[in-house]
Amino acid sequence: MNEANTAWILISTALVLFMTLPGLALFYAGLVGSKNALSTLSQCFVIACVASIIWFVAGYSIAFSGDGMYFGNLEKMFLSGISLKTIWDDNIPETLFVMFQMTFAIITPALIVGAYVERIKFSAVIMITSLWLIAVYSPITHWVWGGGWLSQMGIMDFAGGLVVHTTAGVSALVIAKMLGPRSGFPSSIKPPHSPVIAMIGAAMLWVGWFGFNAGSALAANQNAAMAMLVTHISAATATITWMTIDWFKNGKPGLVGMITGMVAGLATVTPASGYIGPIGGLILGISSGVICYWFVGFVKNVINIDDTLDVFAVHGVGGILGTLLCATLATSYYGGLGDVAEGGIAEQTITQLIGVVSVTIYTVILTAIIVIITNMLVGLRVTAHEENSDGLDLGSHGESSYHL
Repeated sequence: MNEANTAWILISTALVLFMTLPGLALFYAGLVGSKNALSTLSQCFVIACVASIIWFVAGYSIAFSGDGMYFGNLEKMFLSGISLKTIWDDNIPETLFVMFQMTFAIITPALIVGAYVERIKFSAVIMITSLWLIAVYSPITHWVWGGGWLSQMGIMDFAGGLVVHTTAGVSALVIAKMLGPRSGFPSSIKPPHSPVIAMIGAAMLWVGWFGFNAGSALAANQNAAMAMLVTHISAATATITWMTIDWFKNGKPGLVGMITGMVAGLATVTPASGYIGPIGGLILGISSGVICYWFVGFVKNVINIDDTLDVFAVHGVGGILGTLLCATLATSYYGGLGDVAEGGIAEQTITQLIGVVSVTIYTVILTAIIVIITNMLVGLRVTAHEENSDGLDLGSHGESSYHL
């Protein structure tokens, strides 16, 4: 066991959990209406708990046991065989690796919350999350990081462009479509009730993301340091890019636009963060600021899907964009590590494209099945009265965010 690496991953694990609780929870809560803020916090909080137990019972074993091409062999269910003495990859305690990966399993379904807030049943959130982690997240994690077929092809996904952001973004779009839009969408939707709270949550996401990306090196080394640097550059660049577009189009630089751009930059750099250099971070920041911004309007105004907090446009498109550009930006020409396939950029980009297409198709099909099952068993939407009058805070939880 390497004590320095262990210490860094202990810190990184706490940072990644900090991304969801409280970072993502506050980010999303500030962006919804005041009568739905508490329900949004509740959804993020319960997902953290449900995901933790599912990861302990079966998720970790599905993702990281056995040598199957598509699915783990379940030999580590309930963390069987893992003890104080079990070391992961001659590096860190396996208990720590379990916990580090658990925080990824927590934040990924929590990201999807942004697509269905303000209209979904709390019971549906719990059921969708439970089934999704078992049927979508854990198998895809095995494909990419657990020695599965994409891993054997040489896929490059350092910290979750496919595993986290593509799965969450694509699932968000499917769920939002099947759930239907909020009442009054798109003409009568109210603005975020507290950009201040959202900005505080976004700042926590930015800090926590260093554990997400730099922690994925699983070592306290130069690779972790570079991953941290390029992550920061991409986030800062995407913020400025998004703000500039917003300023030009709307006449004023909005805070909500700034923090949305920041998250897009973080999501986009995630798959490439361990392979690229600072120039790559700059390019991904600019690219995400422009492309993710365009997709926000496309999803809402062209295909008319009410992805409430733009999960697909920011996380899905960002994750896919970073995954596809990774092969090019990882070359030494752009200051990267040059860690691409022997066939060069073209061969590696084809591998990346296969990863994006396969993960997208699988996620769409399985998520649709999960939503259908959930609708049959517990239903999906709250009543019209809960949605339009009481809000989900009172309607679903019997509590209120504010007493004014």
